[in-house]
Amino acid sequence: MNEPLVLIPGMMCDARLFADQIFTLGATRPVLVCPPTGGETITDIAITILDYAPARFALAGLSLGGIIAMELYRKAPERVTRLALMDTNPFAETPQVSAAREPQIIGARAGRLEEVMREEMKPKYLAPGPNRIEILNLVMDMALGQGPEIFVKQSRALQRRMDQQSTLRKIKVPTLVLCGEFDELCPVKRHELMAELIHSAHLKVIKEAGHLPTLEQPVATTEALVEWLGWEIT
Repeated sequence: MNEPLVLIPGMMCDARLFADQIFTLGATRPVLVCPPTGGETITDIAITILDYAPARFALAGLSLGGIIAMELYRKAPERVTRLALMDTNPFAETPQVSAAREPQIIGARAGRLEEVMREEMKPKYLAPGPNRIEILNLVMDMALGQGPEIFVKQSRALQRRMDQQSTLRKIKVPTLVLCGEFDELCPVKRHELMAELIHSAHLKVIKEAGHLPTLEQPVATTEALVEWLGWEIT
């Protein structure tokens, strides 16, 4: 029997981040998307997801979703059958990045969420490509749908997050570490380190993708997830 799959989107994203993956993987197993909206700390969000998740499940998260997935595994490793960490960050927030979030939070609260999001996405998000503008517009639509309160909560959660390198060393389930080759926000070298810390992890770099390979290169990303879901648990 194919285990259920829990997907956790990135910051200010919803299920549309995983549209291709849901369509393909949902044909063979239950797929549950859990947006990271259940608290102001990573731990609170993880606990909220655990309350709604199946008893045992495969878990995949992208960006903020990957950070929450690491915390979820730390809290309840016995419930996670396999893990996919995509375009994410196992480190605690640096003081510089934490400080940079404050004007963004002020701007979002002042009704300038669209301006804040466009400035944040401009240099960091996507690889060059013909669908870049279309994807950026989708990301903006998802963000505006979430609204400023969710932006502030997620920003605070990121500021307060803990270092998860010790968690990575304890992972004992089949693990995929995946990222886009042009991801400037969470670069390839960081994922190489993550894969080294996790026992028997597999690193997959998606060509011609940046921070959002699920949208930029959906077929290649879905293929990697299909393969990951087929791995035997050792």
